[in-house]
Amino acid sequence: MDGTCDEIDDPRIMKHLLTVEQLSGPEIAEIFKLAREFKKGRGKAKQKQPLKGQTWALIFNKASTRTRVSFEVGIRELGGSSLYLSTNDIQMGRGETVADTARVLSRYIHGVVIRTYAQSDVEQFAEAGTIPVINALTDDEHPCQILADLFTLVEKRGTLKGKKVVFFGDGACNVCNSWLFGAAKTDMEIWVAAPKQFQPGKEWVKRAGGNIHVTEDVSLAAKNADVLYTDVWVSMGKEAEAVDRLKILAPYQVNAALLKQAKPGVLVMHCLPAYIGKEITADVFQAHQKTIFDQAENRLHVQKAIITLLAK
Repeated sequence: MDGTCDEIDDPRIMKHLLTVEQLSGPEIAEIFKLAREFKKGRGKAKQKQPLKGQTWALIFNKASTRTRVSFEVGIRELGGSSLYLSTNDIQMGRGETVADTARVLSRYIHGVVIRTYAQSDVEQFAEAGTIPVINALTDDEHPCQILADLFTLVEKRGTLKGKKVVFFGDGACNVCNSWLFGAAKTDMEIWVAAPKQFQPGKEWVKRAGGNIHVTEDVSLAAKNADVLYTDVWVSMGKEAEAVDRLKILAPYQVNAALLKQAKPGVLVMHCLPAYIGKEITADVFQAHQKTIFDQAENRLHVQKAIITLLAK
């Protein structure tokens, strides 16, 4: 995909955004088109206000910086109001079923952004409710992050087809899962360099299809790569495993030696927060921070595009 695909006939064909897996090529292209418009037009007088008069809820069972702020700002810039609901604010899943919460909130609000643990929670909410649902992260997938990453690559390289991206470290995580689908749907080649116990599940690789390679050999993976990508090694909920994780994953650090294996001008990406000296060295992070913080900014523009496509 080069970001110039035909627009989808019905810009509201999407009912929810639960996974990258669910998306078609034209839907991804439409998200990119709108994101580009929002980014270019931000701060100018005449901007689309598809959420005028609407209230969207953010249900967050996991803390966040980029996800919360980008969604709250995005909803406001689209003309809507946001309502932040933490685990302590509502009874969903702890006294009231997810389905009943969905039915109730569907009577009050116009859309919901959910950041939680179980993928089944966002799926049950979408099935029982009558409002758009956006997956802002689960243990299975992180679709908004990967769509922002892909959009960033389109901006910097113009085309995605045939590009080689390599994910280093914990390949059995939500970000890597979503990358498998994102790469397959945009005709990219993706390598996952990870120790055996941190490689993506075979069912994820099979479902994603596409040009996927999984290896323990970091040099082989990095050879002629267009993009080197990493994420934290100790995610929320994994703190008890920190010592073992850091020891096992140490050889998969993105550092200067690894960059020498890749193509000249390789992009280094990180979805943040970054733990300097662990998954990425300080010198590499510093040298590539422009790309990394462009990724973070693009969360806002891409999510505004997603919300616009879902708004009723």
